[in-house]
Amino acid sequence: MTYQHTRQVTGWVGWIWFGGMMMILSGFFDIITGLTALLADRVYLQALNRLVLVDVISWGWVHLGLGIVILATGVAVIRGQDWARMVGVILVMLNALTQLTWIAVNPWWSLAVIAVDVLVLYALIVHGREAKLD
Repeated sequence: MTYQHTRQVTGWVGWIWFGGMMMILSGFFDIITGLTALLADRVYLQALNRLVLVDVISWGWVHLGLGIVILATGVAVIRGQDWARMVGVILVMLNALTQLTWIAVNPWWSLAVIAVDVLVLYALIVHGREAKLD
């Protein structure tokens, strides 16, 4: 007699897909931001007495690289990859923390993004295995 393990799939699979799609969208936005900083550096102003620790070109490379990583991780989350869940959790946590740095500039947007990040974290951590493809 053999037993087969059946996994229960709940409505949280939709949130996992939502999280993956949000990561893909965020990756595209970061790529566009990075390319803009690299190719049209006059779009961003460098001002004295501001909390900017790198120049615009370095900032562009960071955003370009981060955007590619976030985009690829979002695709892997949708495909149900276990490693992508772990990396996605780290990236979403970093995104929530970075929103805290912007909360004084745009509080309502930052709070909305943090709330979505918390939902995505819950979906990835608690229900992430449901998205795994067999």
